[in-house]
Amino acid sequence: MKEFEKDKEIEKINNENEHGFDELMLSDKLMRAVDELGFVSPTVIQRKAIPAVRSGRDVIGRSQTGTGKTMAFAIPAVEMINSLEDKSHVAVIIMLPTRELAIQCCGEIRKLTKYCESIRPVEVYGGAPMDKQIARLKRANIVVGTPGRIMDHMRRRTLKLDHVKLAVLDEADEMLSMGFKEDMENILRDTPADRQTVLFSATMPDAIMSITNEFQRDPVVVQADNKKLTLDNIRQTYVDVPMGRKLDALKLLLYYFEPSLAIVFCNTKKMSEEAASSLSKAGINAEALHGDLKQSQRNTVMDKFRYGSTSVLVATDVAARGIDVDDVEFVINYDIPQNNEYYVHRIGRTGRVGKEGNSITICSGRRQVLELLNIVRDLKCSISQIEVPTGDDINYNIAERNLSSVEEVISGKISDRYRDMVNMLLSEGYSLFDIAAAALQMNFSEKEIRVNDIKAERKQNGKNGITDYSKIMLNIGRASRVAPNHIVASLTEKSILNGSDIGKIEIYDDCSVVAVPSIAVEDVLDKMYGAKVCGRPVKVSLYEERRPAKSDRRSSHSGGRGSKNTRAKGNSPRKVTDKRSGSGKNLRRAAKRHG
Repeated sequence: MKEFEKDKEIEKINNENEHGFDELMLSDKLMRAVDELGFVSPTVIQRKAIPAVRSGRDVIGRSQTGTGKTMAFAIPAVEMINSLEDKSHVAVIIMLPTRELAIQCCGEIRKLTKYCESIRPVEVYGGAPMDKQIARLKRANIVVGTPGRIMDHMRRRTLKLDHVKLAVLDEADEMLSMGFKEDMENILRDTPADRQTVLFSATMPDAIMSITNEFQRDPVVVQADNKKLTLDNIRQTYVDVPMGRKLDALKLLLYYFEPSLAIVFCNTKKMSEEAASSLSKAGINAEALHGDLKQSQRNTVMDKFRYGSTSVLVATDVAARGIDVDDVEFVINYDIPQNNEYYVHRIGRTGRVGKEGNSITICSGRRQVLELLNIVRDLKCSISQIEVPTGDDINYNIAERNLSSVEEVISGKISDRYRDMVNMLLSEGYSLFDIAAAALQMNFSEKEIRVNDIKAERKQNGKNGITDYSKIMLNIGRASRVAPNHIVASLTEKSILNGSDIGKIEIYDDCSVVAVPSIAVEDVLDKMYGAKVCGRPVKVSLYEERRPAKSDRRSSHSGGRGSKNTRAKGNSPRKVTDKRSGSGKNLRRAAKRHG
């Protein structure tokens, strides 16, 4: 009859609508800590799992990262220890796949037990000093750790499990994929046979079923609607770019959206290093996170990301398991996830705690697009295709953001001392227009405020053609895998030009020749000093016309005679673009500056 009543309680909770934590009848001390943590109501998995674990039954919980699993097993674990007369032994052992998750989980338990003086959690993981862990284990009654380090302490006899009442395997499928199966089994065999075993896993492969069959007794299954929980408030998009252009697309996306915090996922450690290095060279504050880093390095990288000094984290799937940051604006899949679960784990890093999130997957070719669409179809969610931003798009966004920030200051309270400064400059004969323009230039540095361009686009004015072009030369070419869009992006970011202002682009082995409006040449040469293309510093100079060599003439494919079709040193160009039909409004401004 008692077992029947427990089953009825579990069934009742599973069928109830969401309630506040008071419905779970927590102790005053736990409720006080929960309130301070800011939790208003339990998540689905917490509402279902807490009564199940409390009942003393073995439990299988199917739930993804980010759904509140830690509290789902931590609350019953703390309640169980509080009920024990002797609290001097390790009564709860919690296994997780990574060091980051062990630290995170133990940190959450410490917050939960802030007012429970008799609860003493300790985390153990590789890469940290063994002697400090040994000293802390002497008083612990909850041990949270990776299977490998738990086994190390068992071999040293610095951790004894003969009083364990509850064993928890969190992210069990990930522990299996990391090769911890034997360690997990040995740890469970070293605990008392009558202990309670709780297992959480996003998926249920055969290896997981083998563990449950051997180490669990008639487990009750609780499950959250993970897809709905983690994906509903995430805008999912993808781009399709040519093979070999993923890094360029990644940079342009980050330039355009300029997220305060973003995670870029790669499938390999090598790719995460290469992508982070390339982003850093392009002026984007990025760092790599993968399994080859030492623990101290991983902690440093995570702290810098968590507190915002690093804006882009380039991570592998396993390394990212311990990331618990609520304000991630964008998740970008640089590589297609290996399966549906990885996709959910990845994009679930954004859109947390009720906030809206964004995910972008970078595909190359029809096969990768189909792979992604199959994942999305299986998950029963929607995704839309977007275009990779152009240099013009990026410049326009920068200008819009800058204008918005100025409007925000104007609409607020402006300090009297700045008003006094303006009055002083006016009294010295400067115009109000020049004072404002100088202030904007000082504030926004090289990010040009192209107000006329924005106004023109807003009003959809007609375009004026440009006919007088000069040529500049960049000391970078196809040997460096440069493409016209790289050059356009750099020119529009640094100079006064729009993408539509730029004329013919000719790319050779070791250099590129670009036609720019003659009235803007000085501005371009000045602003491109120290600029980068494809992450490499370039030198930009005025192109000197010369009589083409025979080899150049043979490789030429543009018609006409004279200097307009003169070839630069090297082989025939890979690509020629012509964008001479653009607006000349900002160029007339440049003409005024140059007299």
